[in-house]
Amino acid sequence: MVLAMLGFAIEDAFFKTATNGVSPGVGTMMFGALGTAFFVARCKVRREPVWTRRYVQGPLLIRSGFEIVGRLFFALSLAFTPLSTTSAILQAAPLVVTLGAALVLKEAVGVRRWSAMAVGFIGVLLIVKPIPSSFDATAIFAVLGMIGFAGRDLMTRASPPEVSATQLGILGFLMVFIAGVVITLFETQPLAVPEAWSAVLILCTAFSGVLAYSALTKAMRTGEVSVVAPFRYSRLLIALVIAYVIFGERPDSLTLFGAALIVGSGTYTLIRGAKKDRAGSAKQTGV
Repeated sequence: MVLAMLGFAIEDAFFKTATNGVSPGVGTMMFGALGTAFFVARCKVRREPVWTRRYVQGPLLIRSGFEIVGRLFFALSLAFTPLSTTSAILQAAPLVVTLGAALVLKEAVGVRRWSAMAVGFIGVLLIVKPIPSSFDATAIFAVLGMIGFAGRDLMTRASPPEVSATQLGILGFLMVFIAGVVITLFETQPLAVPEAWSAVLILCTAFSGVLAYSALTKAMRTGEVSVVAPFRYSRLLIALVIAYVIFGERPDSLTLFGAALIVGSGTYTLIRGAKKDRAGSAKQTGV
């Protein structure tokens, strides 16, 4: 899980650097195309079907919509918002997933987890700073991207089990490509072939993303959720170091405090939810 978060943090840094020489829309399209090609090849090796009708039915269709929203606004956030701010707000996604599970999937959520979610959302407000004197409108990109990713994760939980992780990878990166197309429709500069250095950075972005996705899948399938899931938050620590060293960012105290609230409440929510799942499984099996 830590290696996965390292890969995702490096992916974000590569993409943010690449947007100095390529538009966010074109960069996102290239990233999506490269990721799709990798997972298509992986499907061929595994002798799995590349296309399934499940892609355009029920939960996966909704998942694709959330994926487009998440990738679209996350790409804009990486391009125009400090990496430290983007990464900190992204950590609230598990809290939104828990909220969505309670409201949409009707999962039972106790007072403790509701309280933890409230604390986490206060942390988001501290980072966004929604007051005229210090409000940065570009931070809204990160919030909308986080909501999109949370919706995607929620719908992944409801997705058909017969759709493999590799097939989900194809669908996910195809939506990344579509998100890039949508971004280009609103960009003022004409489409242009990226410079060689920017193209190399996008290639590194895709390579890092694919390795991170594979490591994440391995972690979630072989490790106990309550143990491995909290290590998702190592991504924020890695991102803060990268933002400090490479991009010269210096997050203020409110941002750091807000990030701490998000990480603390999110970790508690994940561990509490996993313990409840284990208790429910034990009760069903009579253990």
